[in-house]
Amino acid sequence: MQRITKKLVPFGYLLPTLLLLAILSLLPIAMVFSYSLMDNVIMNKNPVFVGISNYVDLITDSAFQQAIFNTLYFTVMSVVFHLILGLSFATLLNTKLLGPFTKALFRVVYVLPWVFTATIIAILWRLMLNPNGVINYILLSMGLVDTKIEWLSSRQLALQTVTFINIWAGYPFYMVSLLAGLQGIPGELYEAGTIDGANGRQLFRYITLPQLKPIIISLAMLDFIWTMHQFTLIWMTTGGGPIRATEMLSTFTYKAAFSSYEFSRASASAFIILVLSMIVALFYVRQQKASDE
Repeated sequence: MQRITKKLVPFGYLLPTLLLLAILSLLPIAMVFSYSLMDNVIMNKNPVFVGISNYVDLITDSAFQQAIFNTLYFTVMSVVFHLILGLSFATLLNTKLLGPFTKALFRVVYVLPWVFTATIIAILWRLMLNPNGVINYILLSMGLVDTKIEWLSSRQLALQTVTFINIWAGYPFYMVSLLAGLQGIPGELYEAGTIDGANGRQLFRYITLPQLKPIIISLAMLDFIWTMHQFTLIWMTTGGGPIRATEMLSTFTYKAAFSSYEFSRASASAFIILVLSMIVALFYVRQQKASDE
């Protein structure tokens, strides 16, 4: 009996946290999943069980398919360029060619996008990308364009524009993390590689990248999940328009729930987003376990 009690003691300490987690996370997830199996909850006083018909309707809906494509484009491009810019700036800040003052100045400049909230970033870029804003003024003054460009109102440019804004806002997270990783690589590895006749490109390929691989994978997976959930930036710049050109899964779900009042349809969309996030999170957990071993 005493042996069993000792084994149950740790679970007793964890019980309050587990209960709180269940109430705040598991219970809402279960409720959303149950809503997605009904014809239309909240708006219908007596909702009817319809099974997976909401999911079938979503998958065959052209608007939802467009939202999936936009979300994947927005997410993949953001993650790729976050990595490229973050690694480039981290390498620049880690080089011995720059003095301490120059590095400090560049660190302040490069990390500035990370200081602002998504709301501030959206407002700033909407002002700058306005047809009468500073971006068009500079381009017209330099003779690079002949007419004012509708950056956020054009179906051809809106998705690329919001993707660029998100890339600008998110690369400092990579830069700071990768800079810490670069500074943790032993200098003896580079010295040994130099003695063996390796040039700068070979040192980067065979020493720097392998040493940074665990950090890069972790950052990319976390960034993928966060970017896929991005709502504030999209909603405050384009609102998913024009004509669904920048419609994401997050904005699609929001509109289904609070514009069309199709709460069961919105619940199905939200649950699909959850499943996609869990798949990426599973790879992240497995990678973390592999790196710990």
